[in-house]
Amino acid sequence: MNFADYLKDKTLTILLHILCMIGSFIYLYTCGLRKNQLLLFYIFWFFLLAAYFIADWYRKNRYFRELFHILDSLDKPYLISEIMPDSFRLEDRLYKRILRSSNKAVIDAVHHLESERTEYKDFIENWIHEVKLPITSMNLICDNNKTAETRKIKAQLTELENDVEKALFYARSDTVYQDYLIHKITLKDTVLTAIQRIRPYLIKNNVQVDLQGCEETVYCDDKWLEFILNQIFLNAVKYKKGEDCRISIHTVRENNRTTLFLEDNGIGIQDSEIGRIFDKGFTGTNGRHNRQSTGIGLYLCRKLCRKLGISIEAQSIEGEYTRILLHFPDGSSHFSRHGQNEE
Repeated sequence: MNFADYLKDKTLTILLHILCMIGSFIYLYTCGLRKNQLLLFYIFWFFLLAAYFIADWYRKNRYFRELFHILDSLDKPYLISEIMPDSFRLEDRLYKRILRSSNKAVIDAVHHLESERTEYKDFIENWIHEVKLPITSMNLICDNNKTAETRKIKAQLTELENDVEKALFYARSDTVYQDYLIHKITLKDTVLTAIQRIRPYLIKNNVQVDLQGCEETVYCDDKWLEFILNQIFLNAVKYKKGEDCRISIHTVRENNRTTLFLEDNGIGIQDSEIGRIFDKGFTGTNGRHNRQSTGIGLYLCRKLCRKLGISIEAQSIEGEYTRILLHFPDGSSHFSRHGQNEE
């Protein structure tokens, strides 16, 4: 709060004093007081008023500076009314009471919404686990009765299982810290596990996977990374060009980080859309021609990558390729719950 703003706020008070000065001057002058006597009186009045304004501004400025400092240091700013300093002014005490009443109503509403959200999340997770049982049973039936038809069914079950997993990971994406363990993993092992998981779907769509190197170790949660990789693989198949699809995978070690490259030879992405493919619900031009597109897969990938300390970016030339890069920073052992032991 600067002094100019303070004076603007006191405009009515200043105008009242000016009117009082003018009125008293006219009255005292008509009573026979000399001008030099009146001048001394009004100079004293002015300095007394100025001193009051300066002292009042300084006190209020210090009070609000302290209040804003407390507000900036709070993790939950809406609790400011509980710890704001007391003031002798009645209006400040009334504002504090108003803030407390308002914040209590907001906190109660937030708690109610959080409770409903938690109940819904628990319901979704339980439902997903129940759905997984018949999917697993159908997979076992297909494995025990291998025919051309059961292979097609198994490929469809892979898609269904991925959609169920997507729903589960979406439900848990805001509470990753409760369900992950960062530890040292080998990228090749995780990539192979992710490929094996959707192998029937890849075979059905004539996908060729070219895996080179990937012997580097990084710090990450293998289960969450497998999900991210599966979303990238499924997108490569979904937007393939023609009947054949090739996915090339390799790693590069550079600038204190390891980068995992996943490149397909699909239809690519328009330059105007490449910066939006990780936005929630964005399907783009290609997605409008593909009814299976939801705009959730890559959004989840970016969200989980941020939670896991991984950077993700996309490069593409329309009609030629799409390349997804996952950057794993070094020194990530501080993410691990056993980081000190591993060091």
